[in-house]
Amino acid sequence: MISTLRKHFAVAFGVASLLGAGVTTSVAQPAGPSPAEQLRQDTEAIHALGISGVQARVIAPDGRQSVATSGTADLNTGRPVLSDGSFRMASTSKTLVATVVLQLKAEGRLSLGDRVDRWLPGVVRGNGNDGSRITVRQLLQHTSGIHDDLPGYTTPEEYYQQRHDVYGPEQLVARAMAHAPDFRPGKGWAYSNTGYILLGMIIQKATGHPVHQEIEDRVLRPLGLDQTRWTGTSPTLPRPHAQAYQLFGPGSRVDVTDQVPVDHETSFATTTRDENRLLRGLLSGRLLPPRQLAEMKQTVPVSAEVQTLWPGGRYGLGLVERPLTCGGTYWSHEGGDGGYVTLNGVTDDGRRSAAVSMSEARGDTAQHILDQENAASALIDHALCAGRPNTP
Repeated sequence: MISTLRKHFAVAFGVASLLGAGVTTSVAQPAGPSPAEQLRQDTEAIHALGISGVQARVIAPDGRQSVATSGTADLNTGRPVLSDGSFRMASTSKTLVATVVLQLKAEGRLSLGDRVDRWLPGVVRGNGNDGSRITVRQLLQHTSGIHDDLPGYTTPEEYYQQRHDVYGPEQLVARAMAHAPDFRPGKGWAYSNTGYILLGMIIQKATGHPVHQEIEDRVLRPLGLDQTRWTGTSPTLPRPHAQAYQLFGPGSRVDVTDQVPVDHETSFATTTRDENRLLRGLLSGRLLPPRQLAEMKQTVPVSAEVQTLWPGGRYGLGLVERPLTCGGTYWSHEGGDGGYVTLNGVTDDGRRSAAVSMSEARGDTAQHILDQENAASALIDHALCAGRPNTP
């Protein structure tokens, strides 16, 4: 999620406490529009915020799909948004990484209690960082305390200067090691992309294969996710796709489609169809044995700042648990990078799912970020609550 847009959600987290009290998702009503009409209305509501393009897909328990689009895929040509357009998966790939780690645990090839030094001796060192005290589980759950310092752009000029820069995982970890930890391992919660970069390095050490190859072999192929592809250091995406935009300030909307993701080892392009299939397959038990799936769903509270974006949210191992307005909870992992912002969700039984991808990040102010997040969260909530009475 915090892939900076590269600083999209980092900005929101920094000022979230100023806006926290009024942030809630919309309440699903027991009587109202049909699920398909509600999806259309919610998609148009997101576009009405000023977001250039929106595509959404919902899969019901009987397998029927509803899709809706709004806006334009290209502000220059006005071409329509397609319901099967590609976008950058961004931090939703953390669910892929966590799934591979838990599969390796099920195979007895590593333990969640392993210390980072067991696999990457000497990598987490300096300024109070100590890989002998941090476990694999803590990396998965963002409780390691490792500080994030990924490269990112906050102005159009920085985007044009940095968009084709390529970093190796060792370089990105070294940037984090230049900072003291945010807290002692296990004594707090802070979203850390660097922690997942370390997990990718551990997967390669444990298997002898790059993390993207293990994801392809262990997750994408078994679920038939043939619309999800590793993009590596390519600055482009598979076609068709909407152009991605970022709002840096009034009158400063920039097409940021052309760029190399910072963590290219886990940079995947995907579609709303495949994100639905991923979450449904995972939660229905197709990827993990019951014991490991249960471990993935053991959650801890997120920080107070992040609660502003995820009201009532808790973090498992590469999965976020969020409450539904109709009762119960759902599982998700949103992603945001390079102008694309995507929210998704699946019910606990894996039977009803939804995904919405927005091809513009309104990251210029905290209010814009929260408005975008809340409108997309409302769409997911309405989709997953469809047909259920509201039970506060």
